[in-house]
Formats: sequence, structure tokens, C-alpha cells
Amino acid sequence: MKYPQYIIKRKIENIFIYPFILVGKFIALIKPQQKEYKIFFFFPFFHTGGAEKVHALITQSVGNENCIIYFTKKSVDATFLSDFKKSNCVIKDISKFTDNKWLYFLNLIYRGIITSYINKQQHQPVVFNGQCNFGYKISPWVNNNIKQIELIHSFNTFSWIRIPFIPFIYKTVMISKVRVGNHLEQYEKIKVPATFNYRITYICNGIELPNVPITKDCTTPLNILYVGRGTPEKRIHLIAKIAEKVKQQNPAITFSIAGDVENSIPKNLQSFCELKGNIDDANQLANLYKQAHVLLITSNTEGFPMVVMEAMAYGCAIVATPVGDLPIHVQKENGFITSSIDEEIVVEEMSLSILQLSNDRLLLKTLSKNNIDYAKEHFDIQLFNKKYQELIG
Repeated sequence: MKYPQYIIKRKIENIFIYPFILVGKFIALIKPQQKEYKIFFFFPFFHTGGAEKVHALITQSVGNENCIIYFTKKSVDATFLSDFKKSNCVIKDISKFTDNKWLYFLNLIYRGIITSYINKQQHQPVVFNGQCNFGYKISPWVNNNIKQIELIHSFNTFSWIRIPFIPFIYKTVMISKVRVGNHLEQYEKIKVPATFNYRITYICNGIELPNVPITKDCTTPLNILYVGRGTPEKRIHLIAKIAEKVKQQNPAITFSIAGDVENSIPKNLQSFCELKGNIDDANQLANLYKQAHVLLITSNTEGFPMVVMEAMAYGCAIVATPVGDLPIHVQKENGFITSSIDEEIVVEEMSLSILQLSNDRLLLKTLSKNNIDYAKEHFDIQLFNKKYQELIG
């Protein structure tokens, strides 16, 4: 389907949706918003995930008590809710209305309610959509003079969901240079007007760097770490297979996995890994990074994971697949990139890399120091904050 067809489809759908929008506007009229807001944030979740962590950092960078955050889908845990609260923004979880397939009409009505609130602000607000389906669906109903900004983490289903709505987007932020290229190729393929190319801007994610000097002990038995979700693209089962293969040759090497991943690892392989579960305490997570020597990324798709930045800052070597911006930031000076995303190749090459680092502690120490320096130069949260503050104004 080409771009003009996406636009026609959206316009036809809006004809059928319009009565629900009117109902929402009427509800907003009799139950008006009690406060003016400078920024309306729309995010799907506050549960465990790299995207959620980035979203929280953005709200901390540009948000305050005069901003509001809407969560539109049901979160499976509350890992990053406290981080969003640090922004001092007003927080509204509307998922019970907008994420109920049996009462989908409520989602449509809420589009009218919330866009009415946005449009009636006395001072023009900014609408910020963090890869949120509801955020796209309301975009046609937001007044044209109001800036709408979107954040895209990778090239995925949202890359197609957003296509009918890009005429309403003032600026598109992407966190991966590779994914910028992917989207420009997509635009050309489906005949998106070239003028939209110039609305895309690249902002690298940032992190709070450790507030104390990091010195990695490279003499202890190697500790391998994974931090994140157990969703299919992460391919956590490969980490367990790598652990099995490595420990057959060197039983002293340990594998730690932080996140809700138990259901993603075959039962017969779980004994090769130490499952830490979800960790929402920053100090506890920092201790895991301090103890680890290597971070593993076995994904078949990524933008640029936050955990890689954090691990680098704590002096971990990176062993990863060649996806997203990982090959840009992970060179021979700071880690290993596999030659393919093929599962058998990933298991074989990552196992060899881990065993090499276990045997060559001078190399491990060099990679550790290089990554600490690299993180300081490229991932400081202050640069991240500055760019988002300039973007939103």
C-alpha cells in the first residue's frame, strides 16, 4: 500500500469515528479540565523496558508540575512508575478505558475528551507521543497550530502505524542512526513526500553516569549479565544456550539475568543462569553492573539499548548482535559484534568471545577502561537533556 492509500484509509476511518469524538467533546464540555498544561505526554506503559526508561528520562528533562502524562495501555509491573513521578508531572493512567477490547468505544470517546482538553488550552501546549498508538490516533483531532512530537525507538510495527498520521507530526525524534536510514528507505518505497524527510531528527539516548570512579576487578571469575525484558525479539533462550556451552568448558563463569524472563528460558537450561527477576531499585541494578564483566545482547532487532550505555559506563565489555546502532558504538576497542543474527552463529561466536575474555584478562581490562571513557564522552544525560529542552522549547 502506498502513502496516498494510507491517507485515504485514515480519512474514511475518521468519518466513522467522528460521532464518538463528538461524544467525547461533549463530556469534556460538561467536565472541563481543571488546569492548564504545557506538555501533554502520551506513553503506553511504565513497566520494565528500555523505552520506558527513556520516556521517564524525557519527562524528567522537560516536565514539571505544569505537564501531564497519560498512560494508555495496561502495564505488567510498576518498575518505572517512580521514575515518571520524579518529573513532578501529573500522572493519569487511562488504560482501563483505552485498553479494553470489549469496550473499545471508550477508546474512541477518550480521543474526543483528551483532544478537547488539548485544544482548549489558553496557551499552546506541546503534544509528545512516545511510540503510543493512542497518541497517533488522536493526532488528526488536535488543532493544527499545536506542535506534535513523536519518538521512535526502532523500525517496527509503529513504523507503519504512524504513516497515516505523519502529516500532523511537527518533528520525529529517532534514537538510532540506522533506524533513520530505515525510515527514509521506507518513505521512498511507499512514496511519502520528501518534505517529511526533514522532520526527522536524531537524538542519542543519555544516562546518569556513575557518581563515583569505576574500577572493574578483572581478576575474578567472569560474570556475564543480561538486563531487560523476555520478549521474543530479545531471544533470551540464546543466552541460556550460550551459558550451557560456555560452562561446559569453564564452569567458573557465571551468567546473571535481570528481568522477568523465566518464561522465556527453557526449563532444562534455567540451571545455567542465575535469574534475578525484575529489579526496580537503582542501587541494586548498579551493583549488578559493577559485578559484571560482560553484557550480552542477543536481539534480532534493536534501536540502541539503554542497557548498553549503562553497562559501558560501569566498565562492562559488550558482546552483541549486529542490529540497530550497536555496530556504530561497539567496535573492537570495546567489545564484540557477531557476524550474523542467525541463532546458531550467535551462540557459537558469543561463546568464543566470552571464553577469549576469560582467558585474556588484559584485553578485558582494556575494553573495560575504553567503555568507561566512551560512555563519558557520548552518553552523558546533560547532553540528552539539552537537546530535548531545545526541541520542546
